[in-house]
Amino acid sequence: MVAAAKSTKNAQHPSIGFHALTLATFFGASAAPTPLYRIYQQNFSLSPVLITVVFAVYAFALLAALLTVGSLSDHLGRKPVIFFALVLEIIAMGLFVAASGPGWLIAARIVQGIATGIAGASLGAALVDVDRVKGQIVNSIAPLCGMAVGAVGTSALIQYGPFPMHLIYALLLLAFTMLAVAIWLTHETGGRRPGALASLMPRIAIPAQVKQPLSLVTPINIANWTLAGFYLSLVPSLVASTTGSGAPLTGGAVVTALMVSGAIAVYLRRGKAASANLGFGVSAKTLGILTVVAGVHLANVPLLLVGTVFTGAGFGTNFLGSIGTIMPLAKADERAGLLSAFYVQSYLAFSLPAILAGFLAKSAGYALTTDIYATAIPLLMGAGLIGIRAGRRKAAESAV
Repeated sequence: MVAAAKSTKNAQHPSIGFHALTLATFFGASAAPTPLYRIYQQNFSLSPVLITVVFAVYAFALLAALLTVGSLSDHLGRKPVIFFALVLEIIAMGLFVAASGPGWLIAARIVQGIATGIAGASLGAALVDVDRVKGQIVNSIAPLCGMAVGAVGTSALIQYGPFPMHLIYALLLLAFTMLAVAIWLTHETGGRRPGALASLMPRIAIPAQVKQPLSLVTPINIANWTLAGFYLSLVPSLVASTTGSGAPLTGGAVVTALMVSGAIAVYLRRGKAASANLGFGVSAKTLGILTVVAGVHLANVPLLLVGTVFTGAGFGTNFLGSIGTIMPLAKADERAGLLSAFYVQSYLAFSLPAILAGFLAKSAGYALTTDIYATAIPLLMGAGLIGIRAGRRKAAESAV
């Protein structure tokens, strides 16, 4: 009797594991092209500019999906929307397998961006449905862990496996097909309600009480996502160009170090105050960037890795601090619009500066491009931190 009751309870309250695995797999697939960009450059004769365009269209497509169909699972249920995202991702993997030039890559990344945007919103909501506290933690950590595995796994397959431009996508196509079947074996965590068509209208709103805190944290957030875009678009080529190490695992390991250290930082500092996280994040990231620059100019891969660990810890903590600064100030019915505005800012910073980096790398080289970004990003973060502390002092003086 007790066993039957426990079985019924488990059926009604599914494990968080399936949704976490699915979310991580989507983001793992999003990082899979990163170690391949250098190979695409060689095989398709692509410039650094075109490589960053291939990278950036993914971010634009993901942002468009978040803003339009991000809340669709609230109306149609989680399972059908997640299934649709899985089907789109299967199509994207097929396009990657068939890719014979930049047009194919751009098409694949657009479809992948749409799929990941839909999946991120619906799976994120499903995780919170299952367990509000654990779901929020998994939503922060699973994408970073997935991207780490995607980057290092692809690098290993390129270096040691056959068909370097196709094998990872064939394996991911199989994985997403299995997940598309398995999703129908899980319990529906959401519900259905009218208004699906109306929900497709993008809603971006910044509550009055959040405008100043958001403006103060904006420089840090832009610096944060600019660096992430730089890493995911150009770092493998940077490592090969400046250190002479052509091994795919080397560039993949550097990208992986950013994601793993970011995930660990998010977990360890999840209970800290937003202001403390921003202070720690800016310091760690600045130290990391300076170490990375030293590694680039000394052609020292271990130094690059150490610097990336600090940089990743700063990245993860700055993200926590930025979200923690603005979201508690919004009322329940204001959070979706505010989060949309935050996503717009973050993904534009993730993509547009990466295209600029591509132009700089083409004309000035990877090392000088790194120096320019390594100067601009700490200055931007420092300006943001000074502004936040000045705002805090002004608020304290007003209260007195």
